Parts: sequence; C-alpha cells; structure tokens
Amino acid sequence: MKQIIFIFMSLLCFSCSSKAQNQTADANVRSDKKILVAYFSCTGTTEKVADVIVKTVGGKLYKITPATAYTSADLDWNNKSSRSSIEMTTENSRPELGGDVLDLKDYDVVFLGYPIWWNLCPRPVNTFLEKYDFSGKTVIPFATSGGSSIANSVKQLKKLYPKIVWGESQLLNGSGKEAGEWARQVIR
Repeated sequence: MKQIIFIFMSLLCFSCSSKAQNQTADANVRSDKKILVAYFSCTGTTEKVADVIVKTVGGKLYKITPATAYTSADLDWNNKSSRSSIEMTTENSRPELGGDVLDLKDYDVVFLGYPIWWNLCPRPVNTFLEKYDFSGKTVIPFATSGGSSIANSVKQLKKLYPKIVWGESQLLNGSGKEAGEWARQVIR
C-alpha cells in the first residue's frame, strides 16, 4: 500500500512541476503573426499599456504622433476653446500626423490603443486609420479612460471604417498584468 501511495505522490509531483513549467513558458506569447502595437497617448497612460502588450506578444511598438504636440492647455476638456475640445466637437477634424511612416504590409495584426476622449477615440487616431490601408489586417482596439467605456468608441470606429476587420476590444485601466493577460488571450 505504501508503494502505491508513493507512486501516486510521485506522479502528482511530476504533474505539478510539469504544469508550472508550461505556465512559465506561456508567460509571454510570441505569435507567428506579425504584430504592430500602434497607440496614441498624450499623458503616458495608454503608452504604458501599449508597452506591456508589445512585451507580452512581441511585435513593433509605434506611437501615433500628431504633427503638433498637445499641450496641457490643448487637453483641457473643460475649456470649450481648447484644441481637443474643438477637434472632438468637429466630426470631420483630422489633425495632421508627424512621426515615422509605416509600411503596413509588414503586419498581420494591429493593436490600436488610445485614450477615450468625449466617449470616442481622439481625432489623430482617425487620421491614422485613414492614412493607411488596413486590407488583410485585423485591428484590435484597446483604450484607457478615466470614466468612459470603450463600447461607444468601437461602435463609432466600426461605423466609420466598415472595411476594417475588427478584433475583440478591451478597456485596460487596470494593471499591466491585466493588459498582458488580455493580449495573450486575444492573439491566440
């Protein structure tokens, strides 16, 4: 009887250590898909999430950069005359972009990150989506917000860009761990 218990315990220990090794190996998922993590961030909040995603699933990190950077006065949503307020209340506003030019043919999946402004994605994100050809790509939105959900922004994106294949979106206000877990799940 002692031998049977010993064998059973040995198998149980082996099974547990094997499972622990697999969990460690799966901690960072590297996909065979070519991934771009493109994000717009003025305060660094969305940038931190984008960084976690690229560290988790691999790929290239790309900052969507306006030709003219936003100042704190530009971002004052309480001021109806601020740059962001004017852009967000003007539906066809498309601020000019600066930064590096992309060749999207190098990517299969584009994680698209942005803060929620006025319950939508900021207008520079619209400029980005209209500047490049997303044919054959899957675009996976993620956002950060102080109080809004991602739902309305994604609904608007799908309405404005119906030809884009949209992946599962996520609001990522929590920890980096949450962002990494979500990215691993959505890229599989």
